[in-house]
Amino acid sequence: MSKSFTLLLGAAALTLSGAARAEAPMSVVASFSILGDMVEEVGGEHVDVTTLVGPDGDAHVFSPSPTDARAVGEADLFVVNGLHFEGWLDRLVEASGYEGPVVVASRGIDALSFDEEREERSSDHEGHDHAAGHDHDHDHDHSEHAGHDHGPEDPHAWQDLQNGKQYVANIRDALVAADPEHAADYRRNAEQYVEAMDTLDAEVHRRIGAIPEANRVLITNHDAFGYFANAYGLDVLSPVGLSTAAEPSAAGMAKLIEQIQARNVKALFLENMTSPALLEQLADETGVTIGGTLYAGALAAEGEASTYLGMFRHNVDTLTKALKD
Repeated sequence: MSKSFTLLLGAAALTLSGAARAEAPMSVVASFSILGDMVEEVGGEHVDVTTLVGPDGDAHVFSPSPTDARAVGEADLFVVNGLHFEGWLDRLVEASGYEGPVVVASRGIDALSFDEEREERSSDHEGHDHAAGHDHDHDHDHSEHAGHDHGPEDPHAWQDLQNGKQYVANIRDALVAADPEHAADYRRNAEQYVEAMDTLDAEVHRRIGAIPEANRVLITNHDAFGYFANAYGLDVLSPVGLSTAAEPSAAGMAKLIEQIQARNVKALFLENMTSPALLEQLADETGVTIGGTLYAGALAAEGEASTYLGMFRHNVDTLTKALKD
C-alpha cells in the first residue's frame, strides 16, 4: 500500500470520526421515568436519556447515588418536575457540580393546592377546568426543592393530559435552545405528541364520563390523583397524603372506612410503586374488592403502562372495568 493511499485512508477516518462526534446525541438526565419518556418522545434520535428514578421506582423515597451524581454532572440538560417533587434535588446538584440548564417541566402549570383539590372534590365536580389553582413561576435556582416534604402544591401535575402538553412545550423549548441545529425535529415531534395527547384527553373524558356518577370514587394507597380527579370528574379518597412513606392514623383509617361504606364504593386501587398492605387491609375491613393497579408517579417496566400515554390508557381501562357497574 502506497504512503499516499495510507494518508488518504487516515484522513477519511478522521473525517468520519469527527462527523460521528458531531452527530452524537445530546446527553439528557430526567429525574423520573415519566419525564424520561417525554424527553425521548420529543428528542427522538437526537437525545440520549438517563432516568434517575426508573420504572416502578418511588421518587418520594429516592436517594441519589454517586453514579447518579456523575450522570447529572456530565449531562447537557437536566429535566426535573419541580413543585417540590424532587426533595433530593438540591443535594444532588451540589454533589454533581452540575452547572448546565435545569428544565423545570412543570413551569407555567396552574398548580393545584391541596386545599383547592379538596374543595373541588366536595363541590360535585362543578366547573372542572384546567385553570384551578394559582400560577406559580418556578425559577431555576433549585431553592424550591429543599427537604423531603412536598410544599403547599400537588406536584403530580402530569396526571392531567392538558398539563402534559405544557410539560412537552417546556421540554421542546429547552431542547431547541440547547441544540438549535435539530430544532425542526424537536418541534415536529412535540407537535405530533401534543396531537396524540389531545386525542387521548378526549377519550379519557368520554370514558370516565360513561361511568355512573355515584361510582366515580377513586381510592388508592396515597394521594397522587388530584389532577386526574379534577380534570376528569372523580372523587379521590386516600388513607394517607402525598408521601408514600406516610402511615395513616387509626382515626383516619376509621373515617375512610366509614366513607367507603357510606358511599358504597365499588373498588379500591393499588399503585405500582407502593406496598399493597394498606389497601389489602381496607379490602378486608370493608369487603370492597381491589380493582387493579394504577400508575401515578412511575411508569411500568414493560407493557402498555411503560409510556406516559400508555399509562393513561391503562389507568382508564382499569378504572372503567372496575367502576362501570
